[in-house]
Amino acid sequence: MAREPLQNVFGKRVLVCDGAMGTQLFLRGLKPGVCGELWNIERPADVRAIHAAYVAAGCDLITTNTFGATSTMLSRHGLDKRVAEINEAGAKMAREAAGDKAWVLGDVGPFGDFLEPAGEMTVPELTEIFQEQIKGLRAGGADGIIIETMADPAEAIVATDVARAIGGDWPVIATFSFAISADGVFRTMMGLTPEQIVKAMVAAGVSAVGTNCGTGMSLADYLALAKELVAAAGNTPVIIQPNAGAPQQTESGIRYLATPADMADIVPTLMASGVKVIGGCCGTTPEHLKAMAAAVKA
Repeated sequence: MAREPLQNVFGKRVLVCDGAMGTQLFLRGLKPGVCGELWNIERPADVRAIHAAYVAAGCDLITTNTFGATSTMLSRHGLDKRVAEINEAGAKMAREAAGDKAWVLGDVGPFGDFLEPAGEMTVPELTEIFQEQIKGLRAGGADGIIIETMADPAEAIVATDVARAIGGDWPVIATFSFAISADGVFRTMMGLTPEQIVKAMVAAGVSAVGTNCGTGMSLADYLALAKELVAAAGNTPVIIQPNAGAPQQTESGIRYLATPADMADIVPTLMASGVKVIGGCCGTTPEHLKAMAAAVKA
């Protein structure tokens, strides 16, 4: 049977979002520097299998493999003329894997530079860039949009405005990457605090705001950040997608060492803090999300 629209349930209960896509693509043979989003066209079975594993783990929200699928990011691989094709294919595959068990979030990442005056990109130009991507995601069957790993709220607001114009009342989520600054405060790369970010994005009309992919942050740090975000967000739902702990240098390279049990252990505290969407980012796997989903449903 068809699922009810995501906007009908969003914020009314705790939803489980999926975990890392890049980690899974690398495990399946993606080489550094190669465009992972092109796998939506060239290796769809692998991408579909990753989505299916997260659905089987109990995730309610499945994120498309389109993080770097704006024309500006795809141009680095000579693929800027294939934006619509790559995004629509990514959403269709996620939709197929989700079936009636999960909803699909179209993934929109940073465009890869800065808006004026820090950079040369204008708001009208960036609007066109996000329109091209989000139209493709909508055509492929996305149920909502997640604008993720952001640092500049001005960029996220442009993407939010575009997503609202294209999708109407579908959920639009914005997540930012934070680090702990020298003064001991959580800040984005642009120097903004959680409260400043939340205020800007709530005013822009997002359905949820939160964090993913914190820099060098422990699981305890994410718990502290969650409290700040919830306190600032008021009635707007908060989403938390931690990495699998802080990255560690090992003999085989950088690794994220938090186990599925470690990730599940933080879920009750996140829920008690008022977090409404819980997922994972770098280093998390379907096994991590299975443990986290079980903790949510417990």
